[in-house]
Amino acid sequence: MTKSHPYDEMHASSARVREHYASYDRWLAKQPRELMKSRREEAEVIFRRVGITFAVYGAKDEDGAGTERLIPFDLIPRIIPAAEWREMERGLKQRVTALNRFLHDVYHGQEILKAGVIPPEQVMANAQFRPEMMNVDVPFDVYSHIAGIDIVRAGQPDGSGTYYVLEDNLRVPSGVSYMLENRKMLMRLFPELFSQHRVAPVAHYPDLLLDTLRAVAPVGVNDPTVVVLTPGMYNSAYFEHAFLAQQMGVELVEGADLFVKDGFVYMRTTQGPRRVDVIYRRVDDDFLDPLAFRKDSTLGCAGLLDVYRAGNVTLSNGIGTGVADDKSIYPYVPKMIEFYLGEKPILQNVPTYLCREDEDLKYVLAHLGELVVKEVHGAGGYGMLVGPAASKAEIEAFRAQLVANPTNYIAQPTLSLSTCPTFVESGVAPRHIDLRPFVLSGKTVQMVPGGLTRVALKEGSLVVNSSQGGGTKDTWVLEA
Repeated sequence: MTKSHPYDEMHASSARVREHYASYDRWLAKQPRELMKSRREEAEVIFRRVGITFAVYGAKDEDGAGTERLIPFDLIPRIIPAAEWREMERGLKQRVTALNRFLHDVYHGQEILKAGVIPPEQVMANAQFRPEMMNVDVPFDVYSHIAGIDIVRAGQPDGSGTYYVLEDNLRVPSGVSYMLENRKMLMRLFPELFSQHRVAPVAHYPDLLLDTLRAVAPVGVNDPTVVVLTPGMYNSAYFEHAFLAQQMGVELVEGADLFVKDGFVYMRTTQGPRRVDVIYRRVDDDFLDPLAFRKDSTLGCAGLLDVYRAGNVTLSNGIGTGVADDKSIYPYVPKMIEFYLGEKPILQNVPTYLCREDEDLKYVLAHLGELVVKEVHGAGGYGMLVGPAASKAEIEAFRAQLVANPTNYIAQPTLSLSTCPTFVESGVAPRHIDLRPFVLSGKTVQMVPGGLTRVALKEGSLVVNSSQGGGTKDTWVLEA
């Protein structure tokens, strides 16, 4: 995988455009560079006016205040043909179904641990495992109602490309607002493209999300009150929290707006207290309930865990889901699919070395310059080493961290991520991309076609995270 050339999403060769890009390629060839540049500037102005920004933790402006940035939007879409999407969708639904089965199992009978498929200490000693959730029943046994699964396509030596799951995000996955806004923006800037191509719609995602949340309300609640719980305006994804609440037509609340009384959760309103049945929480476990987790948290609601355990409120996603998306559990997901579903995985994992294993650690230490090494609890592109892009000094510093705490790391080959034409300062050039589709699980498992395509805007960079300078693209799934 490391020796091959990147798979080019648009071009089969220097002389041949892939069939599903042919019509778009003809259109793009007719667009003057100055027009594209002005459209990109127009997009920036609109995004800034609407407030589509994210806060950058630790970054300060000249006055020492925290900074907010636009996530750069690229004008050239990533296009996926219908048949390819259908297969990916099958694989995603299979994977998320197995992950939810795993979560129910580890908080109930722990059959997968008893069967020796996963070492018990990998779960029981995991920082994301919540003993408070043992034997707690949740509606439809679904813990992760909203999952963001990161997919990459790696070039193979024969010139083909294979999709791999890079990681599972089951706690509070973000980015879906950018998927929706990117589509609106491209339709606004280039409406003619959507009359020339049969692009599957994504605008109904907020409706699907609300249907999913309402479906998992506590037993006996026929007209549930749903709210979005945000840590507040200083959170990096606050725009998304407000956006989704507005799109679903539900209240955006902070911890101080909620209180517990007589075994139920209420929100304060100008008309008096109103019972809350479903909380789409964008607050991490540790901060949800100061009586149960971090005592210094002001972001949650005191007593919330007891109401949840009693079945009188649904939390989306459930407490304790993090144990299933931890990078140390990720290597076992293919085995979960076989154990719970009796099926072979449709989507493959990236080959992964577990640094807690002596043989794997020995290999990783000997090949640090070739591998990507990640913290098992890391996110956002932080706490990782990209060996081929690192200096000798950085590699040696990371080696010391790895030797000191090997259980905290996994390692993977440096995948030759696929590239997609991207409009940059020098013109149209290939840049590496990934894809985050969003899978909704309630009474059924469903999703909109596509997802958020993230793009590494720096030439040669493999890091697509917005916090590390990445941008986003509209993702088209063509209807057959």
